[in-house]
Amino acid sequence: MAPNNTSSGYNTPDSSLEGVLPVHPTAARRPHAITVQSENTSYTDEYITAQYQNRGAEVTVSNGQYNIVPTVQNVEFRTKRAPAKTGLMMIGMGGNNGTTLCATILANRHNIVWHTKNGVQQPNYIGSMLRASTVRIGTEPGTGREVHVPVSDVLPMVHPNDLVLGGWDISGMPMDKAMFRAKVLDYDLARQVAPHMELLGSPLPSVYYPDFIAANQEARADNVIAGDDKQAHLEHIRADICKFKQENELDRVVVFWTANTERYSDIIPGVNDTADNLLNAIKTSHSEVSPSTLFAVAAILEGEPFVNGAPQNTFVPGVIDLAERHKGFIGGDDLKSGQTKLKSVFAEFLVNAGIKPLSIASYNHLGNNDGHNLSAERQFKSKEISKSSVVDDMVNANRLLYKAPEVGPKGEPIGKGEHPDHIVVIKYVPAVGDSKRAIDEYYSEIFCGGRSTINIFNECEDSLLATPLILDLTILTELLTRVQYRKDKANEYSPLYSVLSLLSYMLKAPLVKPGTEVVNSLNRQRNALETFLKACIGLEGNSDLLLETRVW
Repeated sequence: MAPNNTSSGYNTPDSSLEGVLPVHPTAARRPHAITVQSENTSYTDEYITAQYQNRGAEVTVSNGQYNIVPTVQNVEFRTKRAPAKTGLMMIGMGGNNGTTLCATILANRHNIVWHTKNGVQQPNYIGSMLRASTVRIGTEPGTGREVHVPVSDVLPMVHPNDLVLGGWDISGMPMDKAMFRAKVLDYDLARQVAPHMELLGSPLPSVYYPDFIAANQEARADNVIAGDDKQAHLEHIRADICKFKQENELDRVVVFWTANTERYSDIIPGVNDTADNLLNAIKTSHSEVSPSTLFAVAAILEGEPFVNGAPQNTFVPGVIDLAERHKGFIGGDDLKSGQTKLKSVFAEFLVNAGIKPLSIASYNHLGNNDGHNLSAERQFKSKEISKSSVVDDMVNANRLLYKAPEVGPKGEPIGKGEHPDHIVVIKYVPAVGDSKRAIDEYYSEIFCGGRSTINIFNECEDSLLATPLILDLTILTELLTRVQYRKDKANEYSPLYSVLSLLSYMLKAPLVKPGTEVVNSLNRQRNALETFLKACIGLEGNSDLLLETRVW
């Protein structure tokens, strides 16, 4: 676009900086260019259909002997090719994550470039696993060179620039002013994107139950749905979702909690343990129905997916039961952006190397509103729980290093068994703002009684790490609503199970199907997602065997 010399520099569409640089590769639009030529994969204008063999093994142990029986189950995946016109409704839209997400999508949509002390910067989607990382799909014939494509190109996915933005917040501050309040983005970017943010207006009024978040948030709560009737609040939220969908002519709305961390809800038999009890608890405005649970129920009843980006137990048993009943989709919990993501890699590295972590001590301090809310004890407890469970499956996988739990009279494990000492500390330091500091100490046993201490210091801009995760979770959630399957040539296709555990890569405390084990290993989570995406186009999962390089 040619510069407009009469521009004030504030009206972004005519800014002299707009379009100076080409669109960043992570934000570029590409045609869906992958075609699998195989009898296992077929294409129509509407669907990609793929045959997949799910291979596993059943193991029985008798007198110290492991008896293994390989298993194979034939599964057919059918994926609707056209991404839905998708809206993203965020609870906490006016917070650091919400304003950063809206502003950066708008910056990418309009290719707004800005000056920093290091030079001219262009918008991008760096930090998005879907948009900025690649997956191996095979090798070139003849040369054997590996071929990688962006993860977002494996199947048709919504482009983040196309998301329609909306949501709720207990603060009614207009989005442009809320962006400046957050102090996340460079001023020159914020200045230019402000007119676009202004067009978003103010967030919708939200639900505010003071008992669930820190008392220090009360000053922000000037934009709340009136009254104490939780059933009326539920109907209000449902009407908001319905209206947003209709007014924007959307096919799909992803409802996303990126608001304050709540305290844990008590699980009370007869209150929130089943779908019917939970719905009745809402009707009677029971005190243990949290705002996030209310939003989750509203999304399920409206037939829209809900993702929880915070650590509280939004998904009480009654919510999971309700999602199963309506074949709705839910995913969570807690965005995994920095310290915990590193911990899930580093702890696995140590254990897989045969080194025994004896203690893991994690300290962070930050000065944004998230840190302010977490300075209250009950809200911090929710975060502590989500951060502390990240090494459990890695410990359970290695009983050479860690003693197994004792067994009860019915063969049930008692407790966790031997486990590293694990402590998490979070402090609120206003001066550092969104720039979070994290320090981890890994104290481990090594060969013949030796000890090893590894310290890691990590400084990161919290919202700039979290925002791409919200995008990935939203885009993946929309994709997973388009995938159906059938086993062994059954007549009818079924949607995926309600709990979207394939989102685990982006989440600290992954929600999984009840009765199944949680996988926290980042490598396993990534591999599961890659394997699933490939299965949907009829390709086998990753093979790092590279057999052709190992034999004559």
